[in-house]
Amino acid sequence: MSDKYEIMYILRPDLSDEQADEAIKKYRDIIETNGATDIEIQQRGKRRLAYLIGKNRDGIYVQVNYTGSGKEIAPLERSMRLSEDVIRYLSLKLDPPKKAAKAAAAALAAESAAEA
Repeated sequence: MSDKYEIMYILRPDLSDEQADEAIKKYRDIIETNGATDIEIQQRGKRRLAYLIGKNRDGIYVQVNYTGSGKEIAPLERSMRLSEDVIRYLSLKLDPPKKAAKAAAAALAAESAAEA
């Protein structure tokens, strides 16, 4: 069964454009070799961090959306954890729109019942 996933990671701000592109390609290859499809990569550029991470005030944000089975997450996160280029990462499994709408409707119904 294939689900939609999103991974957001932040690269060190002192990387050159070539180094950042190489890192992005490296992580794309890891996702692809583990069976992910429909890979969409958005490089959000260098932005100010909300708080210091290490000694970094800025970071290069990259968002990756893909469809997969979930088995590609562990090797990808391991590679990011061991890399000095990635300062933070977060993986999310996205809910299908129908499930999210049902959950919102159930929460609204529960809230209405509690008020009555």
